[in-house]
Amino acid sequence: MKKKRGVRWRIAILTGVIFFGFSILLNSCGRFQFRSSKKEINQFFADKKQKGTFHSYYQGKRFINYIEVGKDSLPLVLFVHGSPGALDAFLDFLADTTLLKEAQLASVDRPGFGESDFGRAEPSLKKQAALIKPILEKHKKQRPIILVGHSLGGPVIARMAMDYPELIDGLIFVAGSIDPDLEPREWFRAPLATPFLSWLIPRALRASNDEIYKLKPELQEMLPLWSTIQCPTIFIQGQKDELVDPGNAVFAKRRMTGTNVEIVSVEDMNHFVPWSHPYLIRNAILELLHNPEVHAKKQ
Repeated sequence: MKKKRGVRWRIAILTGVIFFGFSILLNSCGRFQFRSSKKEINQFFADKKQKGTFHSYYQGKRFINYIEVGKDSLPLVLFVHGSPGALDAFLDFLADTTLLKEAQLASVDRPGFGESDFGRAEPSLKKQAALIKPILEKHKKQRPIILVGHSLGGPVIARMAMDYPELIDGLIFVAGSIDPDLEPREWFRAPLATPFLSWLIPRALRASNDEIYKLKPELQEMLPLWSTIQCPTIFIQGQKDELVDPGNAVFAKRRMTGTNVEIVSVEDMNHFVPWSHPYLIRNAILELLHNPEVHAKKQ
Protein backbone atom coordinates (compact mmCIF):
# COMPACT_ATOMS: atom_id res chain seq x y z
CA MET A 1 0.00 0.00 0.00
CA LYS A 2 2.81 2.40 0.96
CA LYS A 3 4.61 1.51 -2.24
CA LYS A 4 1.54 2.37 -4.36
CA ARG A 5 1.09 5.62 -2.45
CA GLY A 6 4.71 6.53 -3.12
CA VAL A 7 4.30 5.82 -6.84
CA ARG A 8 1.23 8.07 -6.97
CA TRP A 9 3.12 10.88 -5.27
CA ARG A 10 6.00 10.55 -7.70
CA ILE A 11 3.59 10.63 -10.65
CA ALA A 12 1.87 13.71 -9.22
CA ILE A 13 5.18 15.48 -8.65
CA LEU A 14 6.43 14.53 -12.11
CA THR A 15 3.19 15.78 -13.68
CA GLY A 16 3.52 19.06 -11.80
CA VAL A 17 7.12 19.46 -12.91
CA ILE A 18 6.13 18.78 -16.53
CA PHE A 19 3.31 21.34 -16.41
CA PHE A 20 5.58 23.87 -14.73
CA GLY A 21 8.31 23.34 -17.30
CA PHE A 22 5.80 23.54 -20.13
CA SER A 23 4.47 26.82 -18.72
CA ILE A 24 7.99 28.27 -18.47
CA LEU A 25 8.69 27.19 -22.05
CA LEU A 26 5.52 28.81 -23.40
CA ASN A 27 6.09 32.04 -21.49
CA SER A 28 9.66 32.32 -22.74
CA CYS A 29 8.77 31.55 -26.34
CA GLY A 30 8.63 34.71 -28.44
CA ARG A 31 5.92 33.26 -30.66
CA PHE A 32 3.49 33.27 -27.74
CA GLN A 33 4.28 36.83 -26.68
CA PHE A 34 2.54 38.35 -29.72
CA ARG A 35 4.91 41.31 -29.80
CA SER A 36 8.12 42.47 -31.46
CA SER A 37 11.03 43.97 -29.56
CA LYS A 38 11.88 47.65 -29.92
CA LYS A 39 15.07 46.57 -31.65
CA GLU A 40 13.10 44.61 -34.25
CA ILE A 41 10.70 47.50 -34.78
CA ASN A 42 13.50 50.02 -35.17
CA GLN A 43 15.13 47.72 -37.71
CA PHE A 44 11.84 47.49 -39.61
CA PHE A 45 11.76 51.27 -40.03
CA ALA A 46 15.48 51.48 -40.77
CA ASP A 47 15.03 49.01 -43.63
CA LYS A 48 12.41 51.37 -45.05
CA LYS A 49 14.58 54.43 -44.42
CA GLN A 50 12.03 55.77 -41.97
CA LYS A 51 12.01 56.53 -38.27
CA GLY A 52 9.49 55.59 -35.63
CA THR A 53 9.66 57.33 -32.26
CA PHE A 54 8.70 55.45 -29.10
CA HIS A 55 6.97 57.27 -26.27
CA SER A 56 5.78 56.09 -22.88
CA TYR A 57 4.04 57.49 -19.82
CA TYR A 58 2.46 56.51 -16.54
CA GLN A 59 -1.25 57.02 -16.00
CA GLY A 60 -1.70 56.37 -12.33
CA LYS A 61 0.14 53.10 -11.72
CA ARG A 62 -0.22 51.85 -15.29
CA PHE A 63 2.55 52.12 -17.88
CA ILE A 64 1.60 52.78 -21.51
CA ASN A 65 3.89 52.48 -24.53
CA TYR A 66 3.25 53.74 -28.05
CA ILE A 67 5.03 54.69 -31.25
CA GLU A 68 4.45 57.49 -33.72
CA VAL A 69 5.67 58.23 -37.23
CA GLY A 70 5.37 61.37 -39.33
CA LYS A 71 4.78 65.10 -38.95
CA ASP A 72 2.93 66.36 -35.89
CA SER A 73 1.41 69.17 -37.96
CA LEU A 74 -0.85 66.69 -39.78
CA PRO A 75 -4.03 64.96 -38.55
CA LEU A 76 -3.36 62.03 -36.21
CA VAL A 77 -4.42 58.43 -36.92
CA LEU A 78 -4.12 56.18 -33.85
CA PHE A 79 -4.26 52.40 -34.29
CA VAL A 80 -5.57 50.19 -31.45
CA HIS A 81 -4.84 46.46 -31.71
CA GLY A 82 -6.92 43.41 -30.85
CA SER A 83 -6.48 40.60 -28.33
CA PRO A 84 -3.84 39.31 -28.09
CA GLY A 85 -1.65 41.71 -30.01
CA ALA A 86 0.63 44.72 -29.79
CA LEU A 87 1.40 47.96 -31.60
CA ASP A 88 3.44 46.07 -34.20
CA ALA A 89 0.21 44.74 -35.71
CA PHE A 90 0.06 47.99 -37.69
CA LEU A 91 3.70 48.50 -38.67
CA ASP A 92 2.98 48.27 -42.38
CA PHE A 93 0.43 51.08 -42.03
CA LEU A 94 2.84 53.21 -40.00
CA ALA A 95 5.34 52.94 -42.87
CA ASP A 96 2.78 53.64 -45.60
CA THR A 97 4.12 56.61 -47.57
CA THR A 98 0.69 57.49 -48.98
CA LEU A 99 -0.79 57.80 -45.50
CA LEU A 100 2.26 59.65 -44.17
CA LYS A 101 1.73 62.41 -46.72
CA GLU A 102 -1.61 63.18 -45.10
CA ALA A 103 -1.36 62.15 -41.44
CA GLN A 104 0.84 61.43 -38.49
CA LEU A 105 0.45 57.75 -37.62
CA ALA A 106 0.63 56.18 -34.16
CA SER A 107 0.03 52.76 -32.63
CA VAL A 108 -0.37 51.94 -28.94
CA ASP A 109 0.27 48.85 -26.83
CA ARG A 110 -2.98 48.35 -24.96
CA PRO A 111 -2.72 47.60 -21.21
CA GLY A 112 -1.34 44.10 -20.70
CA PHE A 113 0.24 43.80 -24.14
CA GLY A 114 3.50 44.72 -25.84
CA GLU A 115 5.47 46.96 -23.50
CA SER A 116 2.41 48.24 -21.60
CA ASP A 117 2.61 46.17 -18.39
CA PHE A 118 2.93 42.95 -20.38
CA GLY A 119 0.67 40.23 -18.99
CA ARG A 120 -1.32 42.52 -16.69
CA ALA A 121 -4.72 42.97 -18.30
CA GLU A 122 -7.23 45.77 -17.77
CA PRO A 123 -10.68 44.28 -18.46
CA SER A 124 -12.51 47.59 -17.96
CA LEU A 125 -13.04 49.32 -21.31
CA LYS A 126 -13.69 52.60 -19.51
CA LYS A 127 -10.32 52.35 -17.77
CA GLN A 128 -8.57 51.35 -21.00
CA ALA A 129 -10.03 54.44 -22.66
CA ALA A 130 -8.77 56.61 -19.81
CA LEU A 131 -5.31 55.04 -20.01
CA ILE A 132 -4.99 55.84 -23.73
CA LYS A 133 -6.54 59.31 -23.43
CA PRO A 134 -3.19 61.12 -22.73
CA ILE A 135 -2.06 60.31 -26.28
CA LEU A 136 -5.08 62.16 -27.65
CA GLU A 137 -4.62 65.08 -25.27
CA LYS A 138 -0.97 65.42 -26.26
CA HIS A 139 -1.76 65.49 -29.97
CA LYS A 140 -5.09 67.31 -30.06
CA LYS A 141 -4.08 70.92 -30.74
CA GLN A 142 -5.91 72.13 -33.83
CA ARG A 143 -5.92 68.96 -35.89
CA PRO A 144 -8.32 66.02 -36.32
CA ILE A 145 -7.83 62.65 -34.63
CA ILE A 146 -9.03 59.40 -36.19
CA LEU A 147 -9.05 56.10 -34.28
CA VAL A 148 -8.70 52.69 -35.95
CA GLY A 149 -9.61 49.67 -33.81
CA HIS A 150 -9.25 46.03 -34.85
CA SER A 151 -11.19 43.26 -33.08
CA LEU A 152 -11.20 44.07 -29.34
CA GLY A 153 -9.63 47.39 -30.27
CA GLY A 154 -13.08 48.18 -31.67
CA PRO A 155 -14.92 48.45 -28.36
CA VAL A 156 -11.93 50.32 -26.92
CA ILE A 157 -12.13 53.10 -29.52
CA ALA A 158 -15.91 53.15 -29.13
CA ARG A 159 -15.56 53.71 -25.39
CA MET A 160 -13.04 56.47 -26.06
CA ALA A 161 -15.48 58.20 -28.41
CA MET A 162 -18.25 57.87 -25.82
CA ASP A 163 -16.19 59.25 -22.95
CA TYR A 164 -14.07 61.84 -24.79
CA PRO A 165 -16.06 63.02 -27.84
CA GLU A 166 -14.24 66.36 -27.86
CA LEU A 167 -10.95 64.56 -28.60
CA ILE A 168 -12.08 62.33 -31.46
CA ASP A 169 -13.14 63.22 -35.00
CA GLY A 170 -13.49 59.88 -36.81
CA LEU A 171 -13.73 56.14 -36.13
CA ILE A 172 -12.81 53.07 -38.16
CA PHE A 173 -13.92 49.71 -36.78
CA VAL A 174 -12.18 46.68 -38.28
CA ALA A 175 -14.02 43.46 -37.38
CA GLY A 176 -14.91 45.03 -34.04
CA SER A 177 -16.63 42.94 -31.37
CA ILE A 178 -19.16 45.42 -29.97
CA ASP A 179 -22.55 43.65 -29.63
CA PRO A 180 -22.88 41.90 -26.24
CA ASP A 181 -25.54 39.55 -27.59
CA LEU A 182 -23.14 38.27 -30.24
CA GLU A 183 -20.30 37.48 -27.84
CA PRO A 184 -19.63 33.71 -28.04
CA ARG A 185 -20.01 31.57 -24.92
CA GLU A 186 -16.63 29.88 -24.64
CA TRP A 187 -16.57 27.37 -21.79
CA PHE A 188 -12.79 27.49 -21.33
CA ARG A 189 -12.62 31.21 -20.49
CA ALA A 190 -13.74 30.89 -16.86
CA PRO A 191 -11.36 28.05 -15.86
CA LEU A 192 -8.41 29.82 -17.50
CA ALA A 193 -9.21 32.97 -15.53
CA THR A 194 -8.70 31.18 -12.20
CA PRO A 195 -5.34 31.57 -10.41
CA PHE A 196 -4.88 27.79 -10.49
CA LEU A 197 -4.81 27.61 -14.30
CA SER A 198 -3.96 31.11 -15.48
CA TRP A 199 -0.27 30.73 -14.63
CA LEU A 200 -0.04 27.80 -17.03
CA ILE A 201 -0.64 29.88 -20.15
CA PRO A 202 1.66 32.51 -21.72
CA ARG A 203 1.26 36.02 -20.33
CA ALA A 204 -0.11 37.48 -23.57
CA LEU A 205 -2.79 34.79 -23.75
CA ARG A 206 -3.51 35.20 -20.04
CA ALA A 207 -4.07 38.94 -20.49
CA SER A 208 -6.21 38.23 -23.55
CA ASN A 209 -8.34 35.68 -21.72
CA ASP A 210 -8.82 37.98 -18.73
CA GLU A 211 -10.24 40.79 -20.85
CA ILE A 212 -12.28 38.66 -23.25
CA TYR A 213 -13.79 36.71 -20.33
CA LYS A 214 -15.23 39.98 -18.97
CA LEU A 215 -16.01 41.64 -22.30
CA LYS A 216 -19.75 40.93 -22.44
CA PRO A 217 -20.71 42.89 -19.28
CA GLU A 218 -18.42 45.69 -20.43
CA LEU A 219 -20.31 45.87 -23.73
CA GLN A 220 -23.66 45.74 -21.92
CA GLU A 221 -22.61 48.75 -19.86
CA MET A 222 -21.98 50.67 -23.09
CA LEU A 223 -25.41 49.98 -24.63
CA PRO A 224 -27.04 53.31 -23.64
CA LEU A 225 -24.04 55.31 -24.90
CA TRP A 226 -23.84 54.34 -28.57
CA SER A 227 -26.24 57.07 -29.69
CA THR A 228 -23.92 59.71 -28.20
CA ILE A 229 -21.21 59.07 -30.81
CA GLN A 230 -21.46 61.73 -33.50
CA CYS A 231 -18.23 61.53 -35.49
CA PRO A 232 -18.05 59.97 -39.00
CA THR A 233 -17.66 56.20 -38.76
CA ILE A 234 -16.66 53.35 -41.08
CA PHE A 235 -17.13 49.68 -40.14
CA ILE A 236 -15.11 47.10 -42.10
CA GLN A 237 -16.36 43.53 -41.74
CA GLY A 238 -15.77 40.19 -43.45
CA GLN A 239 -18.65 37.76 -43.85
CA LYS A 240 -16.30 34.79 -43.35
CA ASP A 241 -15.14 36.06 -39.96
CA GLU A 242 -15.16 33.09 -37.56
CA LEU A 243 -13.99 35.08 -34.51
CA VAL A 244 -16.30 38.09 -34.59
CA ASP A 245 -19.88 37.71 -35.78
CA PRO A 246 -20.52 39.79 -38.94
CA GLY A 247 -23.71 40.97 -37.25
CA ASN A 248 -21.60 43.41 -35.24
CA ALA A 249 -21.57 45.76 -38.23
CA VAL A 250 -25.37 45.74 -38.30
CA PHE A 251 -25.37 46.47 -34.57
CA ALA A 252 -23.19 49.55 -35.16
CA LYS A 253 -25.51 50.83 -37.88
CA ARG A 254 -28.57 50.29 -35.69
CA ARG A 255 -27.18 51.71 -32.45
CA MET A 256 -25.10 54.65 -33.68
CA THR A 257 -28.05 56.91 -34.43
CA GLY A 258 -26.04 60.08 -33.84
CA THR A 259 -23.97 59.65 -36.98
CA ASN A 260 -23.93 57.97 -40.36
CA VAL A 261 -22.16 54.59 -40.27
CA GLU A 262 -20.69 53.38 -43.55
CA ILE A 263 -20.38 49.58 -43.69
CA VAL A 264 -17.72 48.00 -45.88
CA SER A 265 -18.68 44.34 -46.12
CA VAL A 266 -16.63 41.74 -48.01
CA GLU A 267 -18.13 38.31 -48.63
CA ASP A 268 -14.99 36.16 -48.62
CA MET A 269 -12.99 38.06 -45.96
CA ASN A 270 -12.05 36.62 -42.56
CA HIS A 271 -11.13 38.29 -39.25
CA PHE A 272 -7.53 39.22 -40.04
CA VAL A 273 -8.27 42.24 -42.20
CA PRO A 274 -5.09 44.24 -41.42
CA TRP A 275 -3.02 41.49 -43.06
CA SER A 276 -5.37 40.06 -45.70
CA HIS A 277 -7.05 43.28 -46.91
CA PRO A 278 -4.91 46.22 -45.73
CA TYR A 279 -6.06 48.39 -48.63
CA LEU A 280 -9.58 48.50 -47.13
CA ILE A 281 -8.22 50.12 -43.98
CA ARG A 282 -5.97 52.44 -45.98
CA ASN A 283 -8.90 53.53 -48.15
CA ALA A 284 -11.08 54.11 -45.08
CA ILE A 285 -8.41 56.28 -43.46
CA LEU A 286 -8.00 58.37 -46.61
CA GLU A 287 -11.76 58.70 -46.93
CA LEU A 288 -12.09 60.11 -43.41
CA LEU A 289 -9.07 62.36 -43.86
CA HIS A 290 -10.86 63.89 -46.86
CA ASN A 291 -14.22 64.12 -45.09
CA PRO A 292 -15.12 67.76 -44.24
CA GLU A 293 -17.00 66.60 -41.12
CA VAL A 294 -13.76 65.24 -39.67
CA HIS A 295 -12.20 68.70 -39.94
CA ALA A 296 -15.33 70.63 -38.94
CA LYS A 297 -14.47 71.09 -35.25
CA LYS A 298 -11.10 72.62 -36.15
CA GLN A 299 -12.47 75.38 -38.35
